[in-house]
Amino acid sequence: MALTPLDIHNKEFSRSFRGYDEDQVNEFLDQVIKDYESLIRENKELQNQLAAIQERLDHFANIEETLSKTIIIAQEAADEVKNNSKKEAQLIIKEAEKNADRIINDSLTKARKVSVEIEELKKQASIYRTRFRTLIEAQLELLSKEDWSSLERMEIEQP
Repeated sequence: MALTPLDIHNKEFSRSFRGYDEDQVNEFLDQVIKDYESLIRENKELQNQLAAIQERLDHFANIEETLSKTIIIAQEAADEVKNNSKKEAQLIIKEAEKNADRIINDSLTKARKVSVEIEELKKQASIYRTRFRTLIEAQLELLSKEDWSSLERMEIEQP
């Protein structure tokens, strides 16, 4: 058990014939009591300060742990967003490639259809041209016959 200032104050020494001067011993004990009380107060203050500092340290350690967990969670969330974005980008690319293939196939089909229509129009134009030439030749032949000349003469004679 620790010695208290009260223990020092209440301490009684036995008297002897050639003992120490009682006043000097009492003065010294009074000084020891004051110093001891001062040391006890200072020790309590330091313990209180230490407790407060330890409490703050625990608080900051708790904040540090919370921040570390938050950073880890944020990193995981960022990684998840990044992975989701990559997956979404891949899906968009696949969809765009499908659409491009469909558009190309539709365009090729239309181009073939137009090409067939062009060939059909060329054939019809050729047939028309041939028929028209035949008609014109027939008309020219008709104009060059003598019957036509006789008709022209008849009309001139009649007025």
